[in-house]
This record gives sequence, C-alpha cells and structure tokens, in this order.
Amino acid sequence: MSDEVLRDLARRAGIAVEWQDYAGQSHVVAPTVLRRLLAALGLPADTGRELSSSRRLLTKRSSLADLPPLVTAVAGRPTRLDVGGNEAQPAELVLERGETRQVALLPARGRLRIPAIAEIGYHRLRLEDREIVLAVSPARCRSIEDVVPDARLWGLAAQLYGLNHPGDIGIGDLAGAADLARAAGAKGADAIALSPMHALYAADPARFGPYAPSSRLFLNPLHAAPELVFGQDVYTGVLGQDQVPSNGLINWPAASRAKYAMLRRLFDMFLDGADWDGPLGADFARFRADQGPLLYEHACFEALQAARMPKREWRAWPVDLRDPRGAAVASFADSHAEEILFHQFLQWVSDRSVAAAQRVAREAGMRIGLIGDLAVGMDPSGSHAWSRQNDVLLGLTIGAPPDLLNPRGQDWGLTGFSPRALEEHGFAPFLATLRAAMRHTGGIRVDHAMGLARLWLVPEGASPVDGAYLNFPIGDLLRLLALESVRHNVVVIGEDLGTVPEGFHDMLEQSGIHGMRVLWFERDAQTGFVPPRGWGSTDVAMTSTHDLPTVAGWWKGSDIEIRREHRRPGDGVDPDAERKEREQDRPRLWNAFVREHVGEGPVPQPEETDRVVDAAVRFIAKTEVPLSLIPLEDLLGQVEQPNLPGPASEHPNWRRRLPVPADAVLEDEAVARRIDFVAAERPRQ
Repeated sequence: MSDEVLRDLARRAGIAVEWQDYAGQSHVVAPTVLRRLLAALGLPADTGRELSSSRRLLTKRSSLADLPPLVTAVAGRPTRLDVGGNEAQPAELVLERGETRQVALLPARGRLRIPAIAEIGYHRLRLEDREIVLAVSPARCRSIEDVVPDARLWGLAAQLYGLNHPGDIGIGDLAGAADLARAAGAKGADAIALSPMHALYAADPARFGPYAPSSRLFLNPLHAAPELVFGQDVYTGVLGQDQVPSNGLINWPAASRAKYAMLRRLFDMFLDGADWDGPLGADFARFRADQGPLLYEHACFEALQAARMPKREWRAWPVDLRDPRGAAVASFADSHAEEILFHQFLQWVSDRSVAAAQRVAREAGMRIGLIGDLAVGMDPSGSHAWSRQNDVLLGLTIGAPPDLLNPRGQDWGLTGFSPRALEEHGFAPFLATLRAAMRHTGGIRVDHAMGLARLWLVPEGASPVDGAYLNFPIGDLLRLLALESVRHNVVVIGEDLGTVPEGFHDMLEQSGIHGMRVLWFERDAQTGFVPPRGWGSTDVAMTSTHDLPTVAGWWKGSDIEIRREHRRPGDGVDPDAERKEREQDRPRLWNAFVREHVGEGPVPQPEETDRVVDAAVRFIAKTEVPLSLIPLEDLLGQVEQPNLPGPASEHPNWRRRLPVPADAVLEDEAVARRIDFVAAERPRQ
C-alpha cells in the first residue's frame, strides 16, 4: 500500500494532506496521522483491504438511492444534486406547511437539478421510492440590520458566572443577568453577550471551564435562577444558609455543592407540592416530552457519572455502561428513576431561567437581548460524546497549528462532530445544537467560527504539531445556520479572529454573519491603529475579549508580566522585547485616540489607566459597525482578564466575580461616565 494511495483516500475524505504554517513553510502530514484521522471518520486504512473498502465508501454517488437524508438549498435558486442523470426525473415536493406540488429534476452538466423553491423551510422531496428532506434556507442569516435598519447599537459583554446578586450562592446566574439587562436597557443598551451556559458536570465541579462543555445541547444548572421560575418567595423558602463567602474569586467546589443542595430541596418540594399537579408541573412534562431522548440520555449520564466517580471518564467505565442504549444502562435507569428525573428537572429550571432573563431584557427595551455563546466543541469525556458516540470524532481533539506565539501548536482537549456523521444523519446533531443555542436568545456568538469550514485535529496523545486540517461542508452548514437564525429571530456573530481560510471573512459577510473586530488587532502601517471609520460596517466591535488583556491591563503591561509569571509568554517570545514593543504601542494607541478627539493631552503613564479606558470605550463607540460590545471588565477599568489561555490551575481563570451586584454595577461613577460616552456616540433610535 503506497503513501500516495493513502493520501488520495484522505483527500477524498476532506483531509488536507499538506498545510502551510504562519511563516509560509509547507508541511506534509505523516501517514500515521492520516490513518488516525481516517479511522475516526469511520474509514480505516491500516491494511490494503481496509483502504479499498474505505475507498468504496467514498465513491461518488451515482443514483437516487444514494442520496443523503437531507439536502440544502437557497430560496429562489436551483440546486444541483450530487447524483448523475441525463433525463428529467419527476418528483413530488411536500412543503413544510403541507402543500404538495409536482416538480421535475432536470439534468444539468451530468447532474440532476432541483428547480428553484421560493419558500424557506424543511420540505420533503419524494422521488421514486425515496423521500429526502430539502432544507431551503434564506440567502442570509437574520442580521442586526434586520433588527434595526441603519442603527448603531451598543451592548455589554459579561461573564455570567461573575455576576453578583443577593442569594446567588456564590456563582453568577441568570437572575444576575436579568438584573444587569434591566439596568443596561434603561441606559439604552440593546444586547448583553454572555459567556457559555453549556452543561458541565454536576458530579465534578472542578471542571468549570465554560468552553469545555459536557454537552452543548443542555445548560449548566449552576446558572439557573429558580426565583425567575417559581417566584422569589418560593426561592427564599428553599435557600437556607447556602451563601458561600467570596474573596472576589469563585470557590467552584463549595459553591456548586451549596447550589445543588438548594436545587435538590426545591426538587423535593416540587414533587411533594401542589406545583406538580399545576401549571408548572404540566410545563415540566411538556419540556421532558419536547426534549425527548436527548434529555433522558443526558440525565442518565449525569446520574451514572455521579455513581461512577472518581472514574469521571466514561471510556474507563465497565464496557456495558459505555453503551447508552444497552441493558446495563437501562437497568441503572430503572433503579435510579428519581435521580434521572432530578437532572431533567435541573434542565427545565435552567431552560426556563434563560427564557425569563430574555423576557426581562426585551421588556427593558433591548432589541436583541441576550447573546449566547456557542463553544466550538465538547469534552470527549462528556454527556454528548457518551450518548451519541457516532456523532463525534472520538480519538481526535480540536486545536490549532503552530503560529508565531505558539510554535508547538495548540490542543484544546475538545472533540467535535464528524462531517461524515453529519451528512449521514441529515445534520441532526448540528441542528439540535443550533436550536439549543437559539431557543431563548436574541443572538449567538459562534466560537472559532472557522470550524464551519475546517478544524485542526490532533490524534489523542500526539503533539499538536502532528495534526491536520479536516474540511467540513461549509455550504450546507451556513445554509442551515441561516434557516435556523431566521426561524428563531436570532442574529449570528462569528468569532473569526486569528488565521482563517482565504475568503472566509467574505463568506461570513455574504451569509449575514457578523464578524468580530477587536481593538488590539485593528492596526495599519500608516496610523498604528485603524481609525473607527476604517473598522467596516458589518462586524461587531469590542475593546477586548475574555482571552485577551483588558484595556487597563494592556496599558499597564500586566498581561506581559502575568504570562511571564506563569511561564506562558508564548514560545519564542522574549518578555523584554515585548515590553519594549508595548512602550512603542502606547503612544501609537494614544495618538489614535487624540486624532479621534476621544483623548487629549500627553501620553498617560503606564499606571494612569482611567483616561485610557475612557478613551478606548469612546473609540469603540465611534466605529461605524452595527453593534459595539463593551466588556464589563473594561467598563469597570479592571486590570485582570477573565481567562489566561492555558491550564486553569496556574491562574484564576473563570473565577473572578464582580465587586458589586449586577443591578448596581452601572451606577459606579466611572462606569456611568463611560456609558454616557457610549450612549452619546450611539444614541438609541
């Protein structure tokens, strides 16, 4: 078996057998890496026989019988099927609303073509003895322009876990988000972008990183706000002495135990009280029915993991418990029915909490409201990977190839969907994930949006350098994203920072997905920093993100010192050289502020951060983008950033709490001044 035959199979499967690094140097992916990726795709290639069998699986479709279960199209445009044909083929189209019409599939360049369909939706196309779903999407996602034409909106970005309100038991929750939305809406804000709310691990509170979820289909009950669902009186009645003291940092294990204890008391009261037979009980029953097997499997996983601790990795469980639909799991579920009901209850309260917080935001006048954050993947030891093993690329983890700051590459320890599984299952896993993210929000931010086109995948146990790019069916994914966005009235923001495929930014813009523009990256050779009028007109502008230094931290150079202290300046980066570069960048940034009349006077000293933060907030507000988002850390002038990428044990990642309650944070003198700057530049229309 020659390496060229192996590479040909990899290309057919969508694996890039060569790649180019940040320095322009070409690399060839090793055969061992290609075999690991192919195996994860269900295409083994260790022997000549396996390779031949896998090649047959990838043979181009040639008949109607080979059609996938779902085909995407754009409204008003004909669609070519990946099926050969030289003669017209009669078919029946059943629209989602029930209307039936006869259509003809006409040949075009050797392939059959579906005529243009004007109506968007999930229709059924019947041909011969086959029926497939025809997902007809709008040309673009719902955009901020669709929400408010020609408007220049503004909003806040907040770490949900860091919000503070009385009775939150030590971890920020959706009641805090509702309080913040009420206060921000009164000031003229139209959106609050929140950190991910995905389900983590009830039995393992040490894993609290929001971007490493157990499942993106469900929510983290630690962010649930029972008072928004049951009322303040009921919530106060089960609260007890659960408040966990804070020194400004979240004690995740202690606070998690206290929150789950309170939720357990609430569950017991719910089962034994009048609510079980009343409207809330009926709503809980509807939620369980609507969420179906996915919810049941997630609840089983949560109960199983608690029973199997300390072996938190399901791949280390007994073999019979690794099968979510096997007899052993069914037996466990029968004997732990109330525990499984408890975890379903947690998801119901969490879901209704998000819905209630979004209602508060809209009632406060916000025209977008909550913007949820959709992580790029999920933990391979989590609920989704256990319950739907064929959905994901087990044995591979998502990361990034080497770049200037990370010459060894990055491994994020997450897994993602298999593109072959997506197509074979009619994109059901992707659609379920989108619907979960969009169900009760006004917008979503797609983390590492490049994953819609390709992912850098690393075999487990290998170095991140020994990875390869795997291509995804981006055309199909963008059409489905547009369809769900319009159906849910949700705007979409794509995190498109860093190295992206050529033409990717244009593809997002054409699809109505807003990119991200961050102050630190908006530079040019002439002015040092791009003036606000040069930031474009379709993206979302931010001073910073959760992974980057705050404005005050950048100006002081604290980010350089923190990375040096934790031995993470970036491989090959000299902290002394970085300090010298920062000394040159400060006057460049200040001069950009002065040119735009948002700052005045001489360049402030590194410790003089207040004037710099004021100017940065005003600078972002002056951009022509449709939405400016100001992180709360920058409104408060904080030095510390929420996350320093790398091991959480070395730095208090995802642990910082706001110093004042969420409903009062905007009344701080400096915060109020900065909001006035923003509101003056971007008045509500």
